[in-house]
Amino acid sequence: MPCIYVLKSTISGKQYIGASHEDQPQSRLNAHNLGKTRSTKNGKPWVFIYSEVFEMYTDARKREIFLKSGQGRQLLKQLLK
Repeated sequence: MPCIYVLKSTISGKQYIGASHEDQPQSRLNAHNLGKTRSTKNGKPWVFIYSEVFEMYTDARKREIFLKSGQGRQLLKQLLK
């Protein structure tokens, strides 16, 4: 099942929000830490901090886009407290 996930860089403290077709964000974390994702290869190592599972990938993408917005980032900050 598709999911969204949030990673945090242990070096810079920045967060990365992504969506995946699979419901195992651990495999995506491994890909990010191996430098296979251009947007995150400079912040590695990354740690997994949050995920949500969805029925359809389109729903996961909508949630990813929302979490990358200003309101979404505020909600995420509250969810991670």
